[in-house]
Amino acid sequence: MKFFVKNMVCEACKMAVKSELEKLGFGCSFAGPGEIEVNENLTEEQIITFDEAIRVYGFELMNDQKGYQIEKIKHAVFEWINYADKDSNQGYPEYLSQKLNLNYNYLSNLFSEVTGNTLEKFIISRKIDRVKELLVYEDLNVSEIAFRMNYSSVAHLSAQFKKVTGLTPTHFKKIRLGRKSIPAQL
Repeated sequence: MKFFVKNMVCEACKMAVKSELEKLGFGCSFAGPGEIEVNENLTEEQIITFDEAIRVYGFELMNDQKGYQIEKIKHAVFEWINYADKDSNQGYPEYLSQKLNLNYNYLSNLFSEVTGNTLEKFIISRKIDRVKELLVYEDLNVSEIAFRMNYSSVAHLSAQFKKVTGLTPTHFKKIRLGRKSIPAQL
């Protein structure tokens, strides 16, 4: 029995969903982005229980094709931002079109129609989330991050970061590092 799971984009997500299925006594495998194949048929009651269990983690079962396409787009964006070969300098429109084997304009229009947000804004938001991770968890300066994230310049990264967060990347990093050094109050 195949299910489509909203927001299941990374390995940790898959493990959380798999764990909930195992708690219900079912084995599973992963068929593709956002797809899970359960080894046996679930009753309607079991499906509702499974859906309720994964909603705690921010996931949910989907039953429409457009929603599934959106999840595939989100997964491809996640891959492009985190794992794509940045040496190729392939932009996201080309990457998404190639990865999903669909025209980028179609993907962009579908994304806007279903989510009410543009695909470009979604990608920028995810890129800034990744920049935040790199600022906090990696020993990289803003210039190195701009290069790694395929920004045309540090100024472009800084301007986009400030537009989304209200802070410069350097100020964000100082705030985050400052919070780490504050001892916990007893």
